[in-house]
Amino acid sequence: METNTKTPDNGIQHKDVYAIVTERIIEQLEKGTVPWRKPWGDSGLPRNLFSKKYYRGINLILLASLGYEQNLFITFKQLKEIGGKVKKDEKGHIVVYWKYPDKDQNKVEGEEPETKKKPILRYYTVFNVAQCEDIPQGYVPAIAKVIGSIQSCEDIVANMPQRPDIRHKEQKAYYNPLQDFINMPKKNSFSTAEGYYVTLFHEMVHSTGHRSRLNRKDLIEMAEFGSEPYSHEELVAEIGACYLQSYAGVVEDFEQNAAYIQGWLTVLKNDKRFIYSAASQAQTATDFILNMKQEIEEGAKEE
Repeated sequence: METNTKTPDNGIQHKDVYAIVTERIIEQLEKGTVPWRKPWGDSGLPRNLFSKKYYRGINLILLASLGYEQNLFITFKQLKEIGGKVKKDEKGHIVVYWKYPDKDQNKVEGEEPETKKKPILRYYTVFNVAQCEDIPQGYVPAIAKVIGSIQSCEDIVANMPQRPDIRHKEQKAYYNPLQDFINMPKKNSFSTAEGYYVTLFHEMVHSTGHRSRLNRKDLIEMAEFGSEPYSHEELVAEIGACYLQSYAGVVEDFEQNAAYIQGWLTVLKNDKRFIYSAASQAQTATDFILNMKQEIEEGAKEE
């Protein structure tokens, strides 16, 4: 895919978008924070203040891990239209999206009609409402505490379409892609009920890769332990489990040890597209489990 090298208003220049996204994630990991494992709880899922649409895929991770009290974001143009402004010395945050060229755009005389222009990965800048001032009263809602429940986790499991059989035969968690079943340790083996469901969510995300569901290459080919495809599938399952945890509104603390963080740093530094791809596939897997209509990932820039 082609990438954008246009200089946006936050000072980033001459870097492709995959590199920019990966650098953001690496920065967090080097500080000891795993951004896809950072619960946002009361801050809510990141969304645009005006369209009310939730950010998805890698954008969800990028924005949710910033640590704002409210995950409400706005573009400079939207802010200007309502008379607000960005506070002095505040810097914006990137949101990536696919730009699909118009059919007749840059059409060359004599070019074959079946030639298709590739979509370009672009980005724009948003600001959190905490970075802004003079926003008229009524635009920013009061902070509301999100209360999750074990019932919400059970509902996710019960309502998954084409859900594989869930067994409790062995004291280990895994998904068997050949026989299409999930095995889980018994619930009382976990220190918290949330821990049980987050682990189950991980295996459920794996199961979406089965040929009868999303037919995900990295799962189907059953790559060797430690290989890049294996690591990619593991990250898809891990991020997907975190998405489902957030959807359910429950918080489960994860161990974020140095060895774990170093492992992901090594992988991400070797492949600038790795995290974007994993986050996108995790979103697709989550949509499948929740039986939600899939949308084009950030298909158009928020004006």
